[in-house]
Amino acid sequence: MLYNIGEGTVSILAGASAGSIALVGFGLDSFVESLSGAVMIWRFSRRGAVAEVEERRIEKKATRLVGYSFLALAAYVSYQSAKKLYFRETPAPSILGIGIALVSLTVMPVLFLLKYRTGQALKSRSLVLDAKETLACVFLSAALRVGLSANYLLCFGGADSLVGLVVAGFLARESYATLKEELGAS
Repeated sequence: MLYNIGEGTVSILAGASAGSIALVGFGLDSFVESLSGAVMIWRFSRRGAVAEVEERRIEKKATRLVGYSFLALAAYVSYQSAKKLYFRETPAPSILGIGIALVSLTVMPVLFLLKYRTGQALKSRSLVLDAKETLACVFLSAALRVGLSANYLLCFGGADSLVGLVVAGFLARESYATLKEELGAS
């Protein structure tokens, strides 16, 4: 969770400085993933402290909140990316953003495996879902790195908006999968 908060803060600041919607969207996604991590900490710290029915009800509500947050972020990033493409707004290159993407590509696969294996061992559906969000972050990190590198190395500023649309697509997909799975499990 702390890593995601730091990653999100640095990504949003670097994205705002460079005018990169892909980097800002990536940072916002990090905060949503932190929210999911907070739900997991709460869920396992309260295990057995409240009635099982109450625990399930609160977890469902929290999971829906995360799903709707992904949807709101997808709409925001889509709008900003389309606007930047339409008006041909190009961001400044961001070495810091490329560095963030590289660090994330190193850290997130390890976190995914640890969360997934723990979720399987505990037979925890919510922790396995949380691990899937971390896996989505791995793919987002790769897309971000490609887009920021294309802007930096090839002076292709439109890559940022295109990667922004990829980020928005991942966010929308995560929203759909989270809400479908949660509402289907009701």
